[in-house]
Amino acid sequence: MVILSIVILAVMSLILIWLFGYLMIGLICFKVSLARKGTIKEGLKKSRRKKRKSKRQIEDYSWWDKQKPEEVSIENDELKLYGHFIDKNSCNIALLVHGYGSYWKEMSDYAQFLTKRGFSVLAIECRGHGKSEGDMVGMGWLDRKDICKWIEFLLERKRDAKILLFGVSMGASAVCMTLGEKLPSNVVCAIEDCGFDNVYKQFSYVYHKATLLPPTFLMKIFNSYCKRSKNFDMKEGDAIKQLKKSSLPVLFIHGGKDNFVPTEMIFSLSETVPETRKEVYICEDATHAKSYQTDPITYERKVDHFLNRFFY
Repeated sequence: MVILSIVILAVMSLILIWLFGYLMIGLICFKVSLARKGTIKEGLKKSRRKKRKSKRQIEDYSWWDKQKPEEVSIENDELKLYGHFIDKNSCNIALLVHGYGSYWKEMSDYAQFLTKRGFSVLAIECRGHGKSEGDMVGMGWLDRKDICKWIEFLLERKRDAKILLFGVSMGASAVCMTLGEKLPSNVVCAIEDCGFDNVYKQFSYVYHKATLLPPTFLMKIFNSYCKRSKNFDMKEGDAIKQLKKSSLPVLFIHGGKDNFVPTEMIFSLSETVPETRKEVYICEDATHAKSYQTDPITYERKVDHFLNRFFY
């Protein structure tokens, strides 16, 4: 009996240790990757600041102040979400969606480009970013429902609005995922710049690159933790499946030297859309989300061509 009791105790101890390790690994991965102030998210901010300092660049967002955008808000999933609206008294409206760890003012270049072409602009703050509420990043999948709410918001203000969805990085994936939802005919087309095709695949790529270890075991625990504690299945966050449901034209853009979201993902995304309603542009010398800054002349030409073909 004593031996049996010891064996049972040992087995139970091992189970408890395994459960504790499971929870800790899942929690750490969440804190690193998806928490509002996650390590990766904050690290990207610091990296951008260092690059600007090393190049002696001063971040100038005074353009936004000159435009005097209206701060607006909506509610979704019991979260208050914020956006900033520049009303050019136009029915053509661009809904801008920023990337992971970024914020609305970093969409300045795209906003300037589009307002010069007569667009009103709504630059949103994704959940878990900026003033918008939320204790975790939506990775595009949760943001897609928020974007649908923002579309409703725009149509309440301008019933005859023509809407362009424009996203960069995570925002690009959010836009692709939104296209799979039931959208009003006011949404005319979309531009995605450096988006990933699946949340699970993207984190697998990042973890493998960071640790040089096969991410399979780690990702299974991470995703299981997210499903159980946050009701968030990363595998469901699939832009490819969502694009297959859509009939809207899309311009796909990616940097040829992107080492954060693999350049190959532009092909897995664009292959879901027929040739008759898509355009693809790879800026060969650009790193992640830097295609516009790397070659602004070609970038603007590609976007103008797409808009002339599908929007106006």
